[in-house]
Amino acid sequence: MKALVLAAGMGERLRPLTDVTPKPMLELGGRPLIHYPLAMLRRGGVTEVVINVHHLASAVSRGLGDGSRLGLRITYAPEPVLLGTGGPLNGLREFLGGNNEKKIENENTFVIANSDTILDLDLRAMLAMHRERAAIATIALFHPANLDYYSRLEIDACKKLRRMRLLARRDPLQYDDYPAALDDNLAAWLSPFMYCGVIVADRAVFDLMPPAPPWSLMAGLFAPMVAKEMPVFGYVHRGYFRTIDDLKSYDALKAEFAASPPPPIL
Repeated sequence: MKALVLAAGMGERLRPLTDVTPKPMLELGGRPLIHYPLAMLRRGGVTEVVINVHHLASAVSRGLGDGSRLGLRITYAPEPVLLGTGGPLNGLREFLGGNNEKKIENENTFVIANSDTILDLDLRAMLAMHRERAAIATIALFHPANLDYYSRLEIDACKKLRRMRLLARRDPLQYDDYPAALDDNLAAWLSPFMYCGVIVADRAVFDLMPPAPPWSLMAGLFAPMVAKEMPVFGYVHRGYFRTIDDLKSYDALKAEFAASPPPPIL
């Protein structure tokens, strides 16, 4: 199985550290941050990874090489101009989508993962749910203490995503809703979560995405799918989860790792 790991961002909220080191290569627990999502993918059965790179791209490729030391085969998708979180898919249809004539299960499905997320996600269980529900996409979800800091992805009792409330601004709190309107009775029964950095998708999404970058994974592809009531589901992760948003959260996580290492996630 194959995966795309998103690593092209500028890491602006981590400056000045990211002026000289790309965010995925910042040290945490004695290893680069990106090692953690790569290990999660490997445990879940991913064998081939493509990493999109832009800011200080050579530092990422030098640090990871061909992936053999991590038990993976890694290739790189350079972006001279940033393509957005979804734009890399336009150029990776053949790599991730496989041969349309193939009926092999793993060839129909691929994974998208953030490079700055640390979690002990059971990717194999997520894949099993994705296939059982005949989903086009399944999005990993988590319920943090500070949910208002993030976009809200709302699922029903069957774990189907019924509304995405993409964060437009925090002060005052404002969302762009997909669908724009939702029956009050349905909305009252939905459970809100945040996206926690992993998506399982079938190659059918390539026929639904915008024709050219730049575009956003959520606003450009998955939120419109939810608005059309397509089979997009949420997989609720209740285990270990950390992400780095800024210098404050990075310093806090380094201190946490020093004081109490996380459960085995490598």
